[in-house]
Amino acid sequence: MPEQSSPIPASGTPTGVVGEIVRINGPIIEARNMAAAGMLEVVETGHLRLIGEVIRLRQGVATIQVYENTSGLRPGEPVYGTGRVLSVKLGPGLLGTIYDGIQRPLQAIAARTGPMIGRGEKPSPLDSARTWPFEPACKVGDHLQPGQTYGRVPESQSVEHRLMVPPNQSGTVLEVLPAGAYANDTVVCRLQTAAGLAELTMCQWWPVRAPRPTRERRTMSAPLLTGLRVIDTFFPIAKGGAAAIPGGFGTGKTMTQQALAKWAAAQIIVYIGCGERGNEMTEVLHEFPGLVDPRTGRSLMERTILIANTSNMPVAAREVSIYTGITLAEYYRDMGYDVAVMADSTSRWAEALRELSGRLEEMPADEGFPAYLPTRLASFYERAGNVITLGGSPGSVSVIGAVSPPGGDFSEPVTQHTSRFIRCFWALDRDLANARHYPAISWLNSYSEYLAEIGAWWQHEDHEWRRNRDALMNLLQEEVKLQRIARLVGPDALPDYQRLTLFVADIVKNAFLQQNSFDPVDMYCSPAKQIWMIRLLVQFSERSLRIIRSGGTLADIRGLGCVEPLVRMKSTVPNGDEAAMRALSQTVDRDLGQLERRFA
Repeated sequence: MPEQSSPIPASGTPTGVVGEIVRINGPIIEARNMAAAGMLEVVETGHLRLIGEVIRLRQGVATIQVYENTSGLRPGEPVYGTGRVLSVKLGPGLLGTIYDGIQRPLQAIAARTGPMIGRGEKPSPLDSARTWPFEPACKVGDHLQPGQTYGRVPESQSVEHRLMVPPNQSGTVLEVLPAGAYANDTVVCRLQTAAGLAELTMCQWWPVRAPRPTRERRTMSAPLLTGLRVIDTFFPIAKGGAAAIPGGFGTGKTMTQQALAKWAAAQIIVYIGCGERGNEMTEVLHEFPGLVDPRTGRSLMERTILIANTSNMPVAAREVSIYTGITLAEYYRDMGYDVAVMADSTSRWAEALRELSGRLEEMPADEGFPAYLPTRLASFYERAGNVITLGGSPGSVSVIGAVSPPGGDFSEPVTQHTSRFIRCFWALDRDLANARHYPAISWLNSYSEYLAEIGAWWQHEDHEWRRNRDALMNLLQEEVKLQRIARLVGPDALPDYQRLTLFVADIVKNAFLQQNSFDPVDMYCSPAKQIWMIRLLVQFSERSLRIIRSGGTLADIRGLGCVEPLVRMKSTVPNGDEAAMRALSQTVDRDLGQLERRFA
């Protein structure tokens, strides 16, 4: 199932009947007399004209991957050509829409067929009847290069949609329409190109398997702030980075991704529900329209695209859904936006690959997955990046993929191959999830390789950030070693300075690592508050250790009046309330100071 780009254009002219069905095996169809079809061409199969894609050609016989249920399809029915590769339509109206894996708008289908998706339904991805307020960004005589903006449309009150010259075109403006309301397919600009006249509408097509080109890739120097302390402080991801959230059933992958979608410092969110259970995806579809964007106070859907391809929908469409999502993300990146892609989950996508590979009778590799699984994973995650677009503006696509290893086994192929292509690994722990510790990200099995690049950003905010962060991480790692000893000999057999490590580690876990997504204060933690919290925790730990070494006891530390406010600071000190931060800092300093003077 090759992924190479095809000479067939992204949009083309239907070519009529190009073949005849001779064999049907689930979503895989064989058709003969297909010499007129091209590799990776989109075709319509049978009298219902079910959408499919040519994935193999051999002596006039084509193997077609059908993206709909093939029940009732029969040999002898015709195959129709479309003259284009599998592509998405890009233009105003994408935001706030719910699509399936091949960019069919589910709301439009529901309005026509009811709650069940009718087979063969092919409504336009964008509402062709709706008009948009167009504002020209060029004038007659301007020479436009690929990626340059020729018009602007306020797609929502949160996002300005920038109409860009397609990457394969450039020329001199011959005509541009004045400001006004126009439909998506209206020609708003005409260019004189080397090949002749080019007419630009407010839409363009792009093949989903081909990455959109950029001018250059930039180094990643700024974090993608998420408001989750365990991520931002301990395992940060950079803007334009790639991360994975592996975890067994019930460990909170979907919940974590929804929190990231709401709070991540990205201007556009693309959420891909790939192969998840229908009831779980239904919750997402009902919750997202009701979520309020904390930055604008408006609906979060004004800057979100949802792609729903549940486990009971055709398996072939699940395979292509992540390419659809990443292509939509690259389109908004090219406008100069920071985009975050949530893929939930890539394991279900890999299972779709395995099923399709089996029907194609390909040689299986590890656990039945196709041998090209690593290549497909790499081609997805490498489309993340921090770039300079063709138009000259900075933009980024950050990819966060959930992985659902059976039984929570991180040694299975999808998790192992994913870890090769990402630099941020947020391993979810079942014991933490069972203890209602949210987010259940293990501080022992997780890692981030972005610390070197984005550490300077945090150091600029606080020059002691890295030292404090490492001090807390070392404390948590030491606590694990001491817990093993305590299980053998009992905690009371440990000296006070080691019991202090266990005590302070519990404070760190409860006061810093754990967050309550339903608490209006604790659901999001600003960078300034995170810096202040880790500074306070490190000071408490280091000064308490000095007190014990000077003759104090753990009971003295436990009896301090500042301990309870320290544990509860995550929910009692609002973001930006510097007065409350100073007051708690003074309380901790006073209580510790009294003990220090007592044992001086």
